[in-house]
Amino acid sequence: MPAPRLLWPTEIAQPDAVVLVLHGGREHGHDAVRDWQAAVWRMRPFERAVARAGRGRVAVASIRYAVRGWNGDEASPLVDTLLALEQLEARHPGVPVGLLGHSMGGRVALHLAGDERVGAIAALAPWVEAQDRARWHRGLHVLFMHGTRDRITSPRRSRAMADAMAAMGADVTYRDVHGDVHGMLRQPARWHRESAEFLATHLTRPQDRTEA
Repeated sequence: MPAPRLLWPTEIAQPDAVVLVLHGGREHGHDAVRDWQAAVWRMRPFERAVARAGRGRVAVASIRYAVRGWNGDEASPLVDTLLALEQLEARHPGVPVGLLGHSMGGRVALHLAGDERVGAIAALAPWVEAQDRARWHRGLHVLFMHGTRDRITSPRRSRAMADAMAAMGADVTYRDVHGDVHGMLRQPARWHRESAEFLATHLTRPQDRTEA
């Protein structure tokens, strides 16, 4: 049976925050995740963008789920990410965590919006199902970005989730990426820059960003 892996593209001894990058996947599938799969390598520029935006104060971790599918009630990547959060907490106790997730990774992040260890979320073209409920906790900051021509995940459901979380009290920003598709291929620099800057802004102290 494959096992999840936690990688550290950018390690910092005493970070002000840690961002965990969550790749996408499939609705069903128990085949192992491989590094060469598009859902995985698509996130590597985001890892670099977060490191740049963090200016030496934000560590970047990246998960490799055990299997490629969500798999119904198994919620396979959610289980893997909860384990990763425990590992992050053990390594950097008390340090705020940001989640940056695309597609299925965005669904994972939104399911963890009620976890008080998570200070900020960037949900990119998130997979939102009708049965998914809004979650939040006080002090949470959430960015939704969704391509207006996405035919894989629903911008309408993404917007509805953003509105529901905002109504509960979360600080929510929603940004349409006009003309872009699910793979974030038409305006990649915008996706990388805006998500990374959002997380750095909300996870680090203002004086750290000014001095960097």
